[in-house]
Amino acid sequence: MPQKRRSTSRKNYRRRKKNNNTSVITVLIIVAVILVGFFGYRRYTQYREETRVEEVHQERNTFVKKISPYAVTLGNEYGVLPSITIAQAILESDWGNSTLAKDYNNYYGVKGDDPSNTKVLQTKEYTNGQWITINGRFRVYANFRESMKDHAELLVNGTTWNSEQYKQVIQSKDYIDAAVALQTDGYATDPGYTSKIIRIIQKYNLKKYDEGIK
Repeated sequence: MPQKRRSTSRKNYRRRKKNNNTSVITVLIIVAVILVGFFGYRRYTQYREETRVEEVHQERNTFVKKISPYAVTLGNEYGVLPSITIAQAILESDWGNSTLAKDYNNYYGVKGDDPSNTKVLQTKEYTNGQWITINGRFRVYANFRESMKDHAELLVNGTTWNSEQYKQVIQSKDYIDAAVALQTDGYATDPGYTSKIIRIIQKYNLKKYDEGIK
C-alpha cells in the first residue's frame, strides 16, 4: 500500500509538473505574440509616419515648383521679391490646401467688393489682442496665376484708400526687410506674420529665387 501511494504521488507530481510546463509555455507564447504585435505595430506606425512625412515633403516641393517660375516672372515685371511671393502663398493658402485656394484659386487672402467676382467666407483676424472670426469677401480667380498677378499689382498699386500702402515692401531689396514691411504696412493682422514669412523663406531656401531680381 505505501508503495502504491508513492507511485500515485509520483504520477500526480509528474502530472502537475507537465501541467505547469504547459502553462509556462502557453504564457510564453502569449507574451511572444503580444511582443511581436506591439513591436510590429510600432514599426508599422513608424513606417506610416515616415511615409506621410515623405508625402508632405513631396507635396510641398511640388507646390514651390508650381508657383516659383511665375513668381520670378512677376518679380522681374513688378519688382516684388519672389521669395516673398512664394512664402506668402505658402502661408496664406496652407500650401494650396485652404478652401480659398482649392476652390477659388485665391492664394493670398486678397479681398474684394464686387459680388460678381468674390465669395464670402469665414476668416480669422487679430483684433484688440485676440483672434476673432469674421465674414470676409474674398476675390475669386480663374487660376493661380491670376491670383499671383493680382497680389503683385496690389503690392505695387496699393489699396483704393492708399496707393502707396505697400511702397516699403516694393522698395525692399532683402526678404527680411520686405517681410517686416508687410507687417508694418498692414498686409495682415497676425502679430507673428513677419516671423512666419521669414521662417518659411529660410526653411525652404526661397531666397535663391531672388537672385537676379532688380
